[in-house]
Amino acid sequence: MKQGTGVVGELCKDVFIPKMVKVHQKFDLSYIKPEDIPGVVRAQLDRDIIASKIKPGMTIAITCGSRGVSNTALIIKTIASYVKEKGAKPFVFPAMGSHGGATPEGQTQIVNGYGVVEDYVGCPIRATMETKQIGTTDDGRPVFIDKYAAESDGIIMLGRIKAHTQFVGPYESGLMKMAVIGMGKQHGAEGVHEQGFVHMAENIQRYGKVILKNAPIICGVGLLENAADQTHTIVALTPDEIIEQEPEYLKKAKALMGHIMIKHADLLIIDEIGKNISGDGHDPNVSNMLPRETGVPFGPNGEFPSKCEFNADRKIVLDLTEETHGNANGLGLADVTTQRCVDKIVNAAAYPNAVTSTILEMVKIPFWTENDKLAIQVALKTATKADKTAPKIVRIKNTMEVQDIYVSEALLPEVEANPDMEVAGELAPMPFDENGNLF
Repeated sequence: MKQGTGVVGELCKDVFIPKMVKVHQKFDLSYIKPEDIPGVVRAQLDRDIIASKIKPGMTIAITCGSRGVSNTALIIKTIASYVKEKGAKPFVFPAMGSHGGATPEGQTQIVNGYGVVEDYVGCPIRATMETKQIGTTDDGRPVFIDKYAAESDGIIMLGRIKAHTQFVGPYESGLMKMAVIGMGKQHGAEGVHEQGFVHMAENIQRYGKVILKNAPIICGVGLLENAADQTHTIVALTPDEIIEQEPEYLKKAKALMGHIMIKHADLLIIDEIGKNISGDGHDPNVSNMLPRETGVPFGPNGEFPSKCEFNADRKIVLDLTEETHGNANGLGLADVTTQRCVDKIVNAAAYPNAVTSTILEMVKIPFWTENDKLAIQVALKTATKADKTAPKIVRIKNTMEVQDIYVSEALLPEVEANPDMEVAGELAPMPFDENGNLF
């Protein structure tokens, strides 16, 4: 469907678009070099409390999630190799709730897209949406996990520990959530979500502790990443250690995460969103874009309850990542988007997420325009609080890569006053091509 915004283009043709400049944000960028990762993983698995549980002949299920976690394929390959050296038989299974269109084929496609293919990781990939009940919560609700995992002799979970996009608690994104939502498949994830995100923090613990007690989980390999999406920490935790220690690793992860150091802008431009970037397509801990229907309590000024101090009055999403395979979950939180982005939407990829999570707002289509330039002009024209002669604009590639951002001239005083920010270029007009697009 083509957007006919000729009249809108005429209404917005004189909207001023300011010059922009590249700005470098300074974060803790220490990390584990890729060549050192196998040794670190092996050292963690070699702890006797973990290694002693892997015995010859056992079938060991290894999770692979749907996020763009750095070095996923390498780490899974290392885990599988370690398991085989112990005489056991590993296999990988997609652990991603309802992602991938809630089909085995869709979830396998996501796994393969991260380089997790049988020839590379050295073991089979077994995908199913079937689940098996392994217990009941203290308030009488059934708890399900992936059928293949439930029937295995042991499970090794792999998950990135980080701030969640839609709730706050001692366990957010990480190993506990991997057990509940990832391994729960669509069936299990739906049960956890049915009370809404206002109860998610407590339900993650309620369901998670049942799974950690009843499922044959050997350990969880938790990953922390720095602000440049590099592997910072690798730790293997037993089920008891997940309960005891994951909250502290979550605090560390939040301290490491990238964020926008500007306090306020009239407009945030996000070049791309996607499920490989965040469950919401864009991480609200960076963008401060969160659906109001979650029921999660906000701060006194409407801010998301996290370390995110940035806020923008208008938000634009220009495109979807190739890796998201048409899943535009999160696009509904933008004010404006583009024809290019809308043309890539595959509702069958995103709609199961929306139904499972109960947040339909996430997959709505915003106001869209023929090109990037008009999208920016529409957003600025309708940003009622902006100084139209000197609008404050922040542009990022995506919410995962914010080490280098672009800001408009009006934001330079704030940049220059922050010791963790430095100007890394020259002011210049936005480089629109002959079609009015930035790329």
